[in-house]
Order: sequence, then structure tokens, then C-alpha cells
Amino acid sequence: MSDSKKFTVRTTEKRNGWCAEIVRQVTSRRTTVSKREMGFETEELAQAWGENELKGFIENQVERNKRKAADRRSED
Repeated sequence: MSDSKKFTVRTTEKRNGWCAEIVRQVTSRRTTVSKREMGFETEELAQAWGENELKGFIENQVERNKRKAADRRSED
């Protein structure tokens, strides 16, 4: 499981299989789905996909935040 408090992986069972979602905590009461994949045969496959995607998703967010911070510094 990820160390991130802001992003988590949620798996749910749908009619055509399992669904994995990367969920972002927007506020203390509100969450939103950042990425979703459906049609997994088992919950384990869905969870594994979610964990793998979450690592890449967080890395992309870190890189994006660094670029944005550098842009803010260069504007001053």
C-alpha cells in the first residue's frame, strides 16, 4: 500500500468483473476518482494494477509539482 494520504486504491465488484480506481482525497469529506480501469477477473488483479498505477501516478504528480514550482520561481 502507498504511503500517500491523498491518494488511495479502491477496488469494487461490478457486473463484468472488478474495477480498480485511484481515488484522491479532495477535502476531509469529498473524494474524486483520478483514474479508473474496469474488467479485471479477480480482486487481486485489480488491486495489483491499482498499486502499480498509483506509484507512477504519484511520481508524475511529484514531477509536475517540481515543474510548477520552478515556473513560479522564474516568474518572480
